[in-house]
Amino acid sequence: MNKVVKNADEAIHGIQDGMTIMLGGFGLCGIPENSISSLVKAGIKDLTCISNNAGVDDFGIGLMLQAKLVKKMISSYVGENAEFERQLLSGELEVELLPQGTLAERCRAAGSGIPAFYTPAGYGTEIAEGKETREFGGKQFIMEKAFESDFAIVKAWKGDTDGNLIFKATARNFNPMMAMAGKITIAEVEELVEPGELDPNFIHTPSIFVNRIFQGVDYEKRIEQRTISNKQ
Repeated sequence: MNKVVKNADEAIHGIQDGMTIMLGGFGLCGIPENSISSLVKAGIKDLTCISNNAGVDDFGIGLMLQAKLVKKMISSYVGENAEFERQLLSGELEVELLPQGTLAERCRAAGSGIPAFYTPAGYGTEIAEGKETREFGGKQFIMEKAFESDFAIVKAWKGDTDGNLIFKATARNFNPMMAMAGKITIAEVEELVEPGELDPNFIHTPSIFVNRIFQGVDYEKRIEQRTISNKQ
């Protein structure tokens, strides 16, 4: 099976209005920049986006928000995006905020075939409203369900044409577990190599989880918060 596609425009084929998609990355690190640009260009709307964060105003998922493509955002951190705040407060955007560990585990559970799990995070807060609760060892837990997503879109450092992926540093947050969780997984990579060129000991996501792969271009790799030390 040939998984290699020419570019992001070809990779996102089949994503339609109203679908649920996962977008990998942590902050602005390891986000699928090329695929996000193609989604904006295609104008696919009414999307439910599952991502750790919502990008910034002029980059990442922020571009999708600007174009009014996102109907619902499921995230754990959204504090860097003024347009996100405006749409939330005006009622234009539906938002589900989750503890970061819960977000991660709902992704992992989806990729592992686990329909639901119990966690103490969020018990006694608005997060627990309407959810089943149980006691284990004298402590209360809430039940969280695994995500269901039509597509997962991730960005890796290196990949081979079979779909094996290696993520670098902070990009390993959320990307590997989302790669396992989508019904169809799209991977964009900085470097695409032939099978056998990746050390199998360092592969983070095996090819069985990846449906489409392409080599991305022109990555900006922005820094979300740049801090400069005065120390000499």
